[in-house]
Amino acid sequence: MGYIELNNVSFTYLLAKRPAMENVSLSIEKGKFYAILGANGSGKTTLCNIIRGFIPNFYEGEMTGEVMLEGKPLKDYSMEDLAPKMGYVFQNPFNQITGARDNVFEEIAYGLENFGVPVDEIQRRVERVMEMTNTAYLAEKNPFELSGGQQQRVALASILVLEPDILVIDEPTSQLDPKETERVFDIIRKMKETGKTIILVEHKIELVAEYADHVIVLENGKVIDFGEKHEVLSKLELQDHGIVLPQSVVLADKMRKQGMEIEPKLVTRDELKQELQRKYGR
Repeated sequence: MGYIELNNVSFTYLLAKRPAMENVSLSIEKGKFYAILGANGSGKTTLCNIIRGFIPNFYEGEMTGEVMLEGKPLKDYSMEDLAPKMGYVFQNPFNQITGARDNVFEEIAYGLENFGVPVDEIQRRVERVMEMTNTAYLAEKNPFELSGGQQQRVALASILVLEPDILVIDEPTSQLDPKETERVFDIIRKMKETGKTIILVEHKIELVAEYADHVIVLENGKVIDFGEKHEVLSKLELQDHGIVLPQSVVLADKMRKQGMEIEPKLVTRDELKQELQRKYGR
């Protein structure tokens, strides 16, 4: 059994005419990085909310099937039980920042205060996570006066400081420029290296190809593909479902059609570059 299991899960929002999620079954391993892909309206955020326990706790509707966490039904956990186990990062960092504190240091510390963590432990953990997320220089700033990228890193820091084993992250770079996007993905990479289980919604396919271990593809609330990233992202037919594939996959296909012998299932630029250097000295 996986670390997180979804068994024939369906969910229909109140007053909706069709399910937002339909007969979804997934097995998620501990310590792996999963990327969720799909067009707008495919069910990506709904899937995140189901895994996080927000559905059916905070969203009205009808849910069937079962979600398991560590072999125990998710419905048997209280939200207080889940909070230290599973961190959720919203698409818009403005929704994450509480506004309960006047500066970034205290904002990041706020969750720990609510859990009754000792003051010296709070100080140590906040300083460590601020170093990791490159937010230490913002410590005395008001969170609402920061740029979007800075707010997203503060939002990440406020979750990471709680040291959850699972991170569910919904399009964290959708409003960020390339520089801030790289900074956010560098933080996610560090989390992966520490053994966290990461579930990420992200449209920037080159970054998914580089960082993810497994890919989940959704369409109209159904899983249409799921597997190791090289297996999934190399499928040209996914383009017919509105999925943008990595440039290396598309380019390698064109090269093969021109008679070049290119190994299959190369999904990153570095993989294709190494293949061309090995075979053609380019």
